[in-house]
Amino acid sequence: MASEPAPVAGGFGPGGGVAALLLLADGRFPAGGHAHSGGAEAAVRAGRVRDAESMAAFLLGRLHTVGLTSAALAAAAALEPERVDAWDEAAEARTPSPAQRAASRKLGRQLLRAARAAWPHPVLDGLRERHPGGVHQPVVLGATAHAAGLGPREAAAVAVYESVNGPATACVRLLGLDPYQVTAHLARLAPDLDAVAAAAVTAAGRGELPAASAPLLDVYAERHSSWKVRLFAS
Repeated sequence: MASEPAPVAGGFGPGGGVAALLLLADGRFPAGGHAHSGGAEAAVRAGRVRDAESMAAFLLGRLHTVGLTSAALAAAAALEPERVDAWDEAAEARTPSPAQRAASRKLGRQLLRAARAAWPHPVLDGLRERHPGGVHQPVVLGATAHAAGLGPREAAAVAVYESVNGPATACVRLLGLDPYQVTAHLARLAPDLDAVAAAAVTAAGRGELPAASAPLLDVYAERHSSWKVRLFAS
């Protein structure tokens, strides 16, 4: 299966556009992300995230580790969708926590279901047929971007945005933070988001996927999965 050409600098992939990008990045897109905190719930209970300032530090660290790795995987899948199985193996190798692996594959299944309804495509159908147990979410995100006519640049942008927006929204619920203040912190992260997305696209283009890790998030994920009472799935 031949992949479509990559988008030119500053533009969108073939057939893609702003509307498709906004729909994919919209928190109301039924991909299940609202049920996950990205480690924020465990970080709040551990006392590491207590207020808007500590939340901002948590988001910055998450962006440069989980965000970078996820964005590169998404960019690679959008750039070379014929290799999605290889990218899924790469994602598995970069996810040491069993709890995080399970959460990522669950989110991948939910995203794939929504994506197939919105942008029917043979690449998405193939993922569903070959991997009934689910594919890692960043890989599905990249494949979805391809199906929507977007390129690796847009896939990486959505991935880095999701890496901070979901946990930030969770912190509003967990700590009762002022949503305007939280949004202001996200806005101030914009240059970092752009830089990480660009680095991810460059890495994917070179075939040198990063493996930036956040061991404490792995520990939090395992602890969180054992809780009997929790607000978020992960």
